[in-house]
Parts: sequence; C-alpha cells; structure tokens
Amino acid sequence: MEQVITAMADALFITNNIGRIKKVNRAAQELFGFSEEELINKPISLIIDDEQVLIKAIHQHSFYQKNLQNLEVVCRTKTREKRLIAFSCSVIPKKIKGLEEIVYIGRDITARQQREQRTSAQYAITRLLSESQTVKQVIPKILQSICQNLGWDLGELWAPSQYIGTSVQGDSLNAVLRCVEIWSSRVISVREFKAITWQTTYIPGVGLPGRIWIRRLPLWIQDITEDGDQRRSQPAAEAGLHAAFGFPILDDSEILGVMVFFSRDIQPKDKELLQMVGSIGSQIAQFIKRKQAEDALVESEERYRDLFENANDLIQCVNAYGRFLYVNRAWQEALGYSESEIVNMNVFDIIHPEFKQDCLQRFYRVLSGEKIGQVKAAFVTKGGQTIFLEGNINCKFVEGYPVATRGIFRNITQRLAAEEALRHQQEETERLLLNISPGAIPKPLNEVANIVEDVADVTVLFADIVSFTEIAASMSAIQLLNLLNSIFSTFDRLTEQHGLERIKTIGDAYMVVGGLPTRRRDHAQAIAQMALQMQTAIALFNTENNQNFSIRIGIHTGSVATRVIEFKEITYNLWGDTVNIAYCMESQGIVGKIQVTEDTYKSLCNEFLFEKRGEIEVQGKGKMTTYLLIGRKE
Repeated sequence: MEQVITAMADALFITNNIGRIKKVNRAAQELFGFSEEELINKPISLIIDDEQVLIKAIHQHSFYQKNLQNLEVVCRTKTREKRLIAFSCSVIPKKIKGLEEIVYIGRDITARQQREQRTSAQYAITRLLSESQTVKQVIPKILQSICQNLGWDLGELWAPSQYIGTSVQGDSLNAVLRCVEIWSSRVISVREFKAITWQTTYIPGVGLPGRIWIRRLPLWIQDITEDGDQRRSQPAAEAGLHAAFGFPILDDSEILGVMVFFSRDIQPKDKELLQMVGSIGSQIAQFIKRKQAEDALVESEERYRDLFENANDLIQCVNAYGRFLYVNRAWQEALGYSESEIVNMNVFDIIHPEFKQDCLQRFYRVLSGEKIGQVKAAFVTKGGQTIFLEGNINCKFVEGYPVATRGIFRNITQRLAAEEALRHQQEETERLLLNISPGAIPKPLNEVANIVEDVADVTVLFADIVSFTEIAASMSAIQLLNLLNSIFSTFDRLTEQHGLERIKTIGDAYMVVGGLPTRRRDHAQAIAQMALQMQTAIALFNTENNQNFSIRIGIHTGSVATRVIEFKEITYNLWGDTVNIAYCMESQGIVGKIQVTEDTYKSLCNEFLFEKRGEIEVQGKGKMTTYLLIGRKE
C-alpha cells in the first residue's frame, strides 16, 4: 500500500478529524512545494484557503455515507501561488469516536480553469465589441469582463486625452497619461488607491502604464510592492494589491491607450495570458478606429440623406458587424419595420434562409475590398412575406478600414412572378401543341458532345488538406460543408484571378490546370503564384476561424490528353502522365510545402526561389528529383 501511495500521480493527504495532516505523498509535496516535515502535524489550512468549507462538505457526505467527489477548492503553494484543486474525500471510521481520519485525493485543474477562463474572456470581449454602439459604453464593460473572467480584482484604462480615441501618433513620446476609467471588485477596499490613481499622471517610460506606452508591448509585475513606481506601489500594497499586468491598445504603429490590471495575489509571469491580452488590445483598437470611421461616415452621409429618402430604390447602410446604420423610406415601406425596430436589427436577421449563406460570403468579400457584380437576395418582411431584390453593394473604407457596406436594390418580386407566369404559360402552350401535332416536334439539339484533344504543354496542380478525415470526425456535416465551401471558394477566386481552370474537387482535394483552355506561355508561373497564395489563404482562414488546417501541394509540367464535355457549361477532364505525376508530387509531398518536379523547376527557376528536396520514388517513373517552391524572387 505504501508503494501505491508513493507512486500516485494525484496529491494525497490523510488528516485527523480536526484537520491536522498525518500523512502526505510525494505528488502532494511536489505540487505544493513543501517537504514532508513541513506538512506533518500541520493544519490542512496551510494549503487550503478555506478548509472549513471542505471539512463541512466532508462531514455532510459522511453523514449520508457517501464519498465526496471532485469538490473544487482554492489552494496555496509554499510560495503562496494560487492553485485550483479538485478533491475527492472520504472518512475512515474508527472504533473510538473522534479518532476518524479523512483521506484527501486532489488533482490540479488550474490549467484547465485558465483555458476555460481565457476562452470565456475572448468570447465575452468579442460579443461586447459587436454589441456596443460607442467606445465610452464598451470600455467599462471590457475592464469588468477581463477582471471577472480571468480572476483579477481591479482594471484601469490610461489614455493621453479626456477619453480614448484621439490620435497621438505624431507626438506619442510627449503624451501625458491619465486614468480615464476604473473598475474594481466589491471584495476589495481600494477607495484610497483609486483617489490617488485619479490624481496621478505618467509620462512615457514612467510607471507601468508609461513603460507599456513606450515599449508598445504587454508587461507583467509579479508583485507591485517590488516595483519602482514611487507614486502607486505603496498605496497598492496598502490596498492589498500585488500582481499586475498591462497591455497597449495598439493599431499597427499607433497607440491609443493602455489597460492595467491588479490582483490581490502574487502571481508569476504568465506568457500565454500576455499573448492573449495583446491580441485583445489589437481587437479593441480596431473597434475604436472603426467607430471613429463610422462617426465620420454618418456625418458625411447626412448630406445625402434627403436624396436617399426620396429614391424609389431600397437603400441600406450596414456596419462591418451587419447592424443597420441607415435605411431609406422606400426600404421601410417595403419591409414594414419601424425605425426603432431597425436600430436593434442585424441584416442577416431578415435575409431568407436559402440566401443567407451566399449573402454572408458576398458580405465578407465586399469587406475585404473585392468588387462584385450585381447580386440577388431575398428579404423577409415584418409580415412574413418574402420579397426578391436585385442590385449592387459596395464598401466604404476610412483610413484603410471597412466601416460600412452600402446597398441599392430594386424590388423584383413582381417581375419574377410575371416571368414565372410566362414560363408556365409557355409550358402549357407547348403541351397543347404536342397534343394537336400530327407528328413529333423536333427537339432542340442538346446532346452531350465529347471532344478529345492532346495538349503538349500545361502545368497541373493538386492540393490536399492534411488530416482532413480526422478533423471531419469532430464536426457535423453542415459545419464540414461550410468549411470546405469557404476554402474552395477562396481557391476558385485565385483560379479565376490567375486565368487558370479548375478541373475538379474530390472530397478535400483540389485540382487546377494552367494552359487550358486558353493557351499561354506563362502557365507554370501562374500556377506557382497561385500555389503560394493558397498557402497564405489557408493561414488567413485558420486565423479567422480558429482552425489549424495545413495543405500539401504538388505541381508538374508536361503534356495531357483532355476531353471537353459540353452540356450547359463547358467542363474538362484530364488524364496522362502529367496528371499522375502532379498527384504524386502532392501525395508524397511535405505538409505545408509546395513540391514541384524538375520540369516545372526549370520553367520557374529564373523567377522563383526553390529548395532542392532530392530524389523520391514515383510509381511507374522510378526516382525523380523534386524541389520545394519557397517564394518569388524580388
């Protein structure tokens, strides 16, 4: 039994019925940083913040003859570092009442709690930014959300102006930082510390806010009492505050403010937390810049409001989150919503479900700066009717930021109804003609024609999403379809941009050819450029969708046989050694790399950078020398 206790991975304590430690295993010593001698005969309160809660729960379960399972308790290490431990406990009865012993088995779940807290904080910040109308409204909520979700006690915002948002890019080294917002937990008494903070100013490089301002990086202080801030270190210690961290609200090279947070605990530096809040700082900065741009947009477009109000077309202006900024009178009359209802609506709330996915993709394409042609959509009125619209949308950019989409639509519901009635009438007419015709009426020529051709010089690319089967197992079919559709839509745009031809997709594989149907000398260059941009597109997709996809790409240049299938639209099928070798380049490639054959390398080596991989065995071809495409030469 002694060997089992020693080998246990979980911490084990045995105490008497008043909480004094009688036995402890090695895992407990390592977890809490105490030696066995330092723990034996000491009260369990040495490591547990409030052991009475635990002991009370133990005795209640013992009364009902049950074991206590996974009770989460805040504990302290020898260095007073906070740990969250899930304890399972049981009472060992003795013949003599009062001599019972209590067995505690604890597992450290601090890391799990931190992951949950940080995910919750990131979600809460994103939701606050998407729902808030003004900067002044959202900042106190962000301070509160970070404190409550991450377990900190006080949060501050420091800025050089009366309130955050005024640009100081040209004179940031001479800025004077003032605290413009504070949030604190009710469990701490910090009235005097707050009063001193409101009266304190910092110049860049002085104090925690000033150091963050000048370095433009998140910073951590394990114990503020050991910091050199002569103005606030002592008041912070008197208020019971110790650990502190802060991060800049930074938009590229422009700093808008600094957020600082305090805890009652001494806490070692947490690099992952600093990385996360640095990202939150950028997110807040983007929100501030977008709101500034929206304000400028509203002011500018007031001049056009009268013109819009008297237009017959449906006109709408929507911000980057999909919330309505403006609709004209014709829009309101057609949809039936009042101004007070529109203020709280999102454009995707009224788009018909069958059109929602397509409209969402077009919306993000417009926000990215892409110019798209005429669009069709269906909106649902307040009364539940569906109206069909046709028109154009574009995006307003201010200082490079997308701030609003503007759409001008024409109601084509009646036109579509008339076209449907006409089509129905034509079908009826044709049916009557067939009934009265003495012979068969010739059918239009719509048979499928197969055209086979040999093409001497093309470049074929295969791309495949690595470990897609494992990823797919963790998703629903709809989620999987949406992800693939988003990725392949991006690849399709690159194909069109470079004048290439997509041949087909099979599951998560994508095949494209250069040099067909239009002959071109630079087909290898176009394929190489697309391959590099596919890598960039996957990286951007991972960032935006919190995914970790990797792709493997293979390329070969040579001749193919092609069959043109003509039916409603022209599609192609390819076969031959070039196709097989290109597929081998992908399937035997390296994750995240672009592998090309020597033929392709020779076509590209003057314009692109390569790394020689060496020889690989290709089925039916023997050993082939291959290269890895790195990038384009400057």
